[in-house]
Amino acid sequence: MAFDNVRFPVAISRGLAGGPERRTDVVMTASGREERNARWANSRRKYNAGYGVKSLDDIHAVVAFFEERRGKLYAFRFKDHTDWKSCKPSQTPSAIDQVLGAGDGVTAVFQLVKNYGTARPWARPVTAPVAGTLLVSLNGVATTQFSVDVTTGLITFNAGSIPPNGAVIAAGFEFDVPVRFDTDEIKINLAHFAAGDIPSIPLIEVRL
Repeated sequence: MAFDNVRFPVAISRGLAGGPERRTDVVMTASGREERNARWANSRRKYNAGYGVKSLDDIHAVVAFFEERRGKLYAFRFKDHTDWKSCKPSQTPSAIDQVLGAGDGVTAVFQLVKNYGTARPWARPVTAPVAGTLLVSLNGVATTQFSVDVTTGLITFNAGSIPPNGAVIAAGFEFDVPVRFDTDEIKINLAHFAAGDIPSIPLIEVRL
């Protein structure tokens, strides 16, 4: 997967529209009941960043970013201002926010996840954590004996610090969404822009 470890302009992404999408097949039976089947294990996010464009300088920044990514070719980071922390947006991440798993005395590598819900929880893989924001704990005690790959979301505990059997591994962090442009053209109409016409800038999440 061609991925540039750079972030879409944050000021423009504040005006995003969009969110998660899932794929579910629904079949109506002869009795009138439904049978439903989830085609995707994980949701996929779609955005339109055009609502954040407020000036000609914003258009210039988007065009430059689009050209550098070669349209759809290279994926990149996008800050979803509705969901970008291991905790609520109003809170500060802590080392016990998200449980990643339990140690077995052998496994050194764990995937960052964000857990949603309690009755029917879903663990979202986090593959683009923000560098310098990761906090990790073992049984609630903070540790720095690890490294992280900010393009996969994998944390690796140092030799000699592998989580012992039964230890609860948890983490707190900020994260981006890996996305690409969902178009190979950006249409700009300056005649209408001054009157409030917004260019469409469709983005779609990619799997890293």
